[in-house]
Amino acid sequence: MVQEGRADRSRAFIGSFTAAGGPGLVTAEIASNSGALTLVAAVNVVPDPSYLALSPDGNTLYAVSETAEGAVAAYRVGGDRPEPAGPPVPVDGSGPTHLSLYAGHVLTANYGSGSVTAVPVRPDGGLAAKPSGVLRHTGSGPHDRRQRGPHAHQVQPDPSGRWAVSVDLGTDSVRVCALERGVPVLHREFALRPGSGPRHLAFHPDGEHAYVVNELTPTVTVCRWDAAGGSLKPLSEVSVLPGAPAGDAYPSGIVVSPDGRFVWTATRGEDVLSVLGVAPDGLRLTGTVPCGGHWPRALEEHDGFLYAANERSGDVTWFAVDEATGRPQYDGSVQVTAASCIVFG
Repeated sequence: MVQEGRADRSRAFIGSFTAAGGPGLVTAEIASNSGALTLVAAVNVVPDPSYLALSPDGNTLYAVSETAEGAVAAYRVGGDRPEPAGPPVPVDGSGPTHLSLYAGHVLTANYGSGSVTAVPVRPDGGLAAKPSGVLRHTGSGPHDRRQRGPHAHQVQPDPSGRWAVSVDLGTDSVRVCALERGVPVLHREFALRPGSGPRHLAFHPDGEHAYVVNELTPTVTVCRWDAAGGSLKPLSEVSVLPGAPAGDAYPSGIVVSPDGRFVWTATRGEDVLSVLGVAPDGLRLTGTVPCGGHWPRALEEHDGFLYAANERSGDVTWFAVDEATGRPQYDGSVQVTAASCIVFG
């Protein structure tokens, strides 16, 4: 049950698929000692706000609208209930699945159209009325059904803040770009193994390594990152499962621990979270645990706890993490129909 709470407590924001009965955007309160979530408020303004990003000052929340038309929206989150900060802005792309803040803009990764869109952020945190530019990806991959064209799945700034990095499942590649007068311009494109289907990328705290979780094969690609030149070099690839999956595995989220010792991934087809230890020569899979629900679409870390947004079971589960082994231990869950992501304020 959603209950009204106080705005001065630590909060999380949960996105969901309204087309599947989700409540839209949900605000939750976080218990500092246990990591437990208590639902506070929900608003349903834009359809399918499947991915969220919070402004650095914590006052504005941005959400994609993962629809065929594609849009991004801004919300004021000074109180418990998010309030729209203007109308949704079309992104000139279809099916945006991810967004991030970069160089005074919101960037969206548009899966359906295979593109990255930049929308300027106003001084008050709201959005400009239209995008300032779109970078359209090109290419394809060997998977006949999933890689007939580009499918940008994630876009985010690198740790230096100089570059924006987009991951494209359809072209088996990672693109590095920068903004020129508000327009995303390609710097370089880096190829990963054909047919791997890269989905999301997470940077190591050292700023020199990146890990790409692949959706079409249950693996993580270990890469070296050079911020000075905006260069990504694949080094190795490791499985996120101890054996062959029974069917398509569909890995989804990837998180690096704040201390850089562990990498965690979520795999939807197996309903598991994987623990990989960071070693000088790459990653080592040390085990898996059940995700506590079905179809973990997103995975995040906050204050020593892991959180999985389980889309098909309609819940968010949380786990305490063993400091020595990195192994998550299930602690609890809260119901959010068609949950798709969680971010923390």
